[in-house]
Amino acid sequence: MLKTTEKSVVKGKFIVSNDRGLHTRPSTELVKCANSFRSQVFLKYQKLAVNAKSLLGVLMLAASKGAKIGIEAEGVDAQEAVESIIELANNNFYIKY
Repeated sequence: MLKTTEKSVVKGKFIVSNDRGLHTRPSTELVKCANSFRSQVFLKYQKLAVNAKSLLGVLMLAASKGAKIGIEAEGVDAQEAVESIIELANNNFYIKY
């Protein structure tokens, strides 16, 4: 689910489907993905907003299975960044248990 505003801010959402939530391994994959883009990327969960390019920031979310995470990106490749993170989440962060 994507939404673009006038300031070229792209928003999206994903639901954490991993049984163990957004722990270290999926968080690392998410940070790697976010760092591959030039845009600023933020994740929002409950009352926290963190830089998606920071592993400690993502871990601070302490998102468990079923958590709805908002994504907000701004920059030249914001659309691609949001789409890639949603795809990553939909593929369980490419982690096999």
